[in-house]
Amino acid sequence: MRLTLEISSLTAPGRVRSQNEDSIACDAEAGFAILADGMGGYNAGEVASGIAVTVLAEKLKSAWHTGTYDQDSSKLIKTAIEEANAAIYRMAQSQPQCSGMGTTLVFALFHDNRITVAHVGDSRLYRYRRERLEQITHDHSLLQEQINLGLVSREDARLSPNKNLVTRALGIEPVVAAEIQAHKVMPGDIYLFCSDGLNDMVDDEEIRHTLNLPELTLDLAAQRLVQIANDNGGRDNISVILVRILRAFPTDRGLLSRFLTGLKKK
Repeated sequence: MRLTLEISSLTAPGRVRSQNEDSIACDAEAGFAILADGMGGYNAGEVASGIAVTVLAEKLKSAWHTGTYDQDSSKLIKTAIEEANAAIYRMAQSQPQCSGMGTTLVFALFHDNRITVAHVGDSRLYRYRRERLEQITHDHSLLQEQINLGLVSREDARLSPNKNLVTRALGIEPVVAAEIQAHKVMPGDIYLFCSDGLNDMVDDEEIRHTLNLPELTLDLAAQRLVQIANDNGGRDNISVILVRILRAFPTDRGLLSRFLTGLKKK
């Protein structure tokens, strides 16, 4: 996978907040990217997002090393989110300074020419393909529900005071419902994971224009997106993960079968 995925990531506090409550992790070899945007008062948001990223990364790396990614990626993701949610909820219940903390989440596995993505809250995943930018996830937020009902237009939504009111987050309740979906990938695709500190400050057309600049590497594109968000006010923490598909990566079914057979014999 290291020769299949090119990954760049960057997180910054923005221009208004002194504390960065976002957490990110990515692994080109294991084929995953994770982004969490914490909430819940001084330091608590950072704790919640940090727990989510740590639990998920450890779970995914373990699955990678044992060769279980392709058996049931949706089940793997669901179990990992349940464990992360439980860990945050327990901490929030046991530590008064962490009471009420939670985190949004967007993360994905790249495997067998597919991306399996899960999200909770309003952190987003976009796909840039053939000069077209498409939002893959849809926010779990009060504002998105109003858009769905036709009460607010997408143009007016950018100015709404309710844009940061999420309807789902990890760690708030004992159980959380994540939205999980899978898509085929193509060589040349770029996948953008971001916290709302980016998309609140930078509109989709400017994101598309930045990813379309042929002279920019992924590292420079990530830096430019964060800089634009800061130049436009930087009112929140800003996190970006960019993943470019370099080549096809179908699972070797014969190799996988032999590997799993060997595990059963041990």
